[in-house]
Amino acid sequence: MTGLHWSKQYDQDLETIKSKALLMGGLAEEQLANAIHALQEGDVELAEKVMATDEQVNQLQVSLDNACTELIVRRQPAAGDLRTVIATMRVITDVERIADEATKVARAAKNLQTRNLLLLNQYQPIHAIAGTAQQMLRDALDAYARLDRDKAVRMMALDEDLDREFHDMMRSLITYMMEEPKTISASLDILWAAKAIERIGDHATNIGEYVIYIVDGDDIRHSDYARKVLGIVK
Repeated sequence: MTGLHWSKQYDQDLETIKSKALLMGGLAEEQLANAIHALQEGDVELAEKVMATDEQVNQLQVSLDNACTELIVRRQPAAGDLRTVIATMRVITDVERIADEATKVARAAKNLQTRNLLLLNQYQPIHAIAGTAQQMLRDALDAYARLDRDKAVRMMALDEDLDREFHDMMRSLITYMMEEPKTISASLDILWAAKAIERIGDHATNIGEYVIYIVDGDDIRHSDYARKVLGIVK
């Protein structure tokens, strides 16, 4: 096999994996949107659909992990190419975890309805945090699809907003539970859903870090990289 043919085949194999990873990301994004809708509208059927979809995401993860491992063994990629495959495997892991968190939101939605846990204005506080998390996930997947470093950095900067919104909501719910003890069970379900949404932001941030790892070769985990460079790319 000539070097040119080998390189072309490797590129095709990697592009197939990346396309399937983005398909998996699309499923997770749909799960999150449906889970939030189920929570806001009290749609038990939609919540159950989200939970059922999780198995499809899990199967995709196993298939893609195997494809990445096979690609490494068969093609023995050089440093730069290997970095891309490793980062893609990490993206796949975080997408699967995002789907798990969306399933937790759906489970909370089902709990609130099947146990008839009513809470005055229970869905309004979660609106802001849900919107931020959905934007982060959408931008993270787009940054990965395009290998857009600047978009990844801007997306990562939103994690501070998401954390602040979550803590504001948590304080509000705790105050509400103290004033209205009969709402404690429902409030805890809402808080559990909000924490799952906040975790989705963390996983989206991880995907942004992997984009930078692919593009620049820099491992920026556990750093405030986004904050440092945001003024350059904003």
